[in-house]
Amino acid sequence: MSRIGKLPIQVPAGVDVTIDGRTVNVKGPKGTLTHTVASPIEVTKGEDGVLNVVRPNDERQNKALHGLSRTLVANMITGVTQGYIKALEISGVGYRVQAKGSNLEFALGYSHPILIEAPEGITFKVETPTKFTVEGIDKQKVGETAAKIRKLRKPDPYKAKGVKYAGEVIRRKVGKAGK
Repeated sequence: MSRIGKLPIQVPAGVDVTIDGRTVNVKGPKGTLTHTVASPIEVTKGEDGVLNVVRPNDERQNKALHGLSRTLVANMITGVTQGYIKALEISGVGYRVQAKGSNLEFALGYSHPILIEAPEGITFKVETPTKFTVEGIDKQKVGETAAKIRKLRKPDPYKAKGVKYAGEVIRRKVGKAGK
């Protein structure tokens, strides 16, 4: 049995879960998410708001999908109740970010500013010109958007300049020795 897959998923008050065949719809205070569960895996709704993810047999593929499916459904419930936030920081002389409506405009040392449009369901909040957050209810979209922004100017190992996640430790390298 999958250690993660066998755990029941508690559905908090204010969250409505609808199961239609393989499609799971989760509606909560922050929005609605839909996910189609992989073929052999089934999600069942028990009494007093508990979801169970079950697999038909112990084939290797089914074992792999069991824990994954349970985690994806649990992440949907967390997303519609609390949401997900990724905080990012910019370091470097002249590097900054500013909000342009719902989009972000970056100055990252290139000859032109870079405009990032907010995908559907994602919001940006700029706290200072060097700190901002990516927020949303879909964990995958939040992480993917944050990774795309970080990729614009990855942190440099020599001077630690660039876009990095808040709390991320950049492994520094020693520059070449002078004569």
